Amino acid sequence: MAAKIRRHRKGHVVVDLEPHERELLHELVDQLRTLLMSGTEPSLRRLFPTAHPDDPAREAEYQALVQGSLLEHRLQTLERFEATLDADTLTVEDTGAWMGAINDLRLVLGTLLDVREDDNRFDPDAEDAYGHAVYHFLGALLELVVEVQFTTLEPPGR
Repeated sequence: MAAKIRRHRKGHVVVDLEPHERELLHELVDQLRTLLMSGTEPSLRRLFPTAHPDDPAREAEYQALVQGSLLEHRLQTLERFEATLDADTLTVEDTGAWMGAINDLRLVLGTLLDVREDDNRFDPDAEDAYGHAVYHFLGALLELVVEVQFTTLEPPGR
């Protein structure tokens, strides 16, 4: 997986995903967009965190204030990710959208699969093995994008 997304010495980002990987990501984008537009899917709870879990009135007020802008930002990020998904090269700025979209996809899938932070096992014979494989693929992809983003940071003291 290490060579699939990497920073080129000339500054751009090289993306070397297999056609079936790109197809999977397109399908996941469509599914997430549908969930986001439904607005009521419980699997979205990690994308729209609760600020006041013990006070329903304050929580409703908070969600009314932030939900629209959070939704708009997530949809714009998904749109930019999808627009660059078939590209062989990205700008460093595009990788920010990739990082956000892949993270959102992973969070929602992890919620659907009820993945726990301390649960690192993978059972290929489990009923939900495919979902867990996709979850781990998204995690590995996210790690590569974060590494690319890290290479763009200025060293401390500059």
